[in-house]
Amino acid sequence: MLQHFIDHVCQQHLFPTGQQVLLAVSGGVDSVVLAHLMHSAGFPFAIAHCNFHLRPGDCDRDELFVRQLSLRYDVPFHVVSFNTLDHAHQHHQSVEEAARQLRYDWFRQLCRNYGYPAILTAHHRDDSAETFFINLLRGTGLAGLRGILPRNELIARPLLPFSRAEIESYAANHNLTHVEDTTNSSLLYRRNQVRHRLLPLLRTIQPSADTALQQTIQNLQSVERLYLALLEPIRQRLVSLQPDGSFRVSLDFDSLSDLFQSPAPPVIISQLLFELLRPFGFNASTVSDILQCSSSGRRFFSATHQAILDRGSLFVMPLDAHSTTSFPALYIKHLTAEECCIDYRKLEPNQALFDADSVVLPLALRHWKQGDRFQPLGMDYGTQLLSDFFSDHKYSIPEKHRQLLLVDAKDHILWIVGRRTAHPFRVKDDSKNLLLVSVGGENDSDGANVEGT
Repeated sequence: MLQHFIDHVCQQHLFPTGQQVLLAVSGGVDSVVLAHLMHSAGFPFAIAHCNFHLRPGDCDRDELFVRQLSLRYDVPFHVVSFNTLDHAHQHHQSVEEAARQLRYDWFRQLCRNYGYPAILTAHHRDDSAETFFINLLRGTGLAGLRGILPRNELIARPLLPFSRAEIESYAANHNLTHVEDTTNSSLLYRRNQVRHRLLPLLRTIQPSADTALQQTIQNLQSVERLYLALLEPIRQRLVSLQPDGSFRVSLDFDSLSDLFQSPAPPVIISQLLFELLRPFGFNASTVSDILQCSSSGRRFFSATHQAILDRGSLFVMPLDAHSTTSFPALYIKHLTAEECCIDYRKLEPNQALFDADSVVLPLALRHWKQGDRFQPLGMDYGTQLLSDFFSDHKYSIPEKHRQLLLVDAKDHILWIVGRRTAHPFRVKDDSKNLLLVSVGGENDSDGANVEGT
């Protein structure tokens, strides 16, 4: 088994064998065997262990066991404790989903901090079969039916060629001790129902079920690779990166008629949009809602992104793309009218001049919100809805949400940054004190720096 393991790692280029990689070890037989194989093969590794505090007493026992294992192999040891139940409750997740997110986020952080080129997990051939049936029962596409991949971004799974029986036999032959997770036998979990009921039944019906299933999974992996290759030209035509880092997804599926030789049927359009949005975490239900919506400005959310519908396109951006912490700095210089020799016509787009006595400090930057009103320069009476200003100037939906506003302490809008200042705060003939404001660029060395909040 050791030679098969080494050959598989090298032939599949699962990880750089000369660099130290991060090995996820729970203390169960699978990860213990993986650690023994890595050590026997001479591949450098560090061990990471998560204590989820889900099984009183057992979790601390597992942590101690893995710590001792790292000492035995003389490798670096990383450990973290999670309040998994609280995290699951706060994020409306199942306990399994919360644990998975917590551990992989932490593993990736370790890779960034320590430079590990790969995260190794002990998933094996039976895990891939179980995943196939779990996803089949959920109602999934090709990505769910092609089982577990040997390598997916940072994560490598060098035990995939081996069955659970082969791993347990290896552990017995090498007198490897491990700890047992009692939840592995509980039929409360769907994976255990598949493991202990469905797969044994299939093996009774068809003794070669494991071989046949693995062949099916390999076939589906090949089909998925072909499918993704055919999808790529469509992605290039319909998805474009915008200057602000967002993505524009065109919903003009009629432009693909040359590929389908007729208007694409709704089921094809739905599948195409799902594939275009899947990298951003959107599910099939949200895709269906998008296709049924015709109102510009409607927002749709995944766990990580938002998509804004705007005149036949979706603009997709991370949920934190407009967090207040990303606002540029404000630079303010106080001037008297006598010393001011600025030609208003030569101000930079990121600069504006105001009557200081009309402004209530401090100033701040923010984004537009529904109901905002504004009195543009030149409008002597009344105000205008900011949404109407945006419409008059043909703002797209993403441009509306990106536009910065300068406001004073009373939340009066002084400036649509880079576009139009407000009439009440203009410099008048009798203005005595002025404010020169720059957004994201200092006026000169003696300007006061006021950060946007």
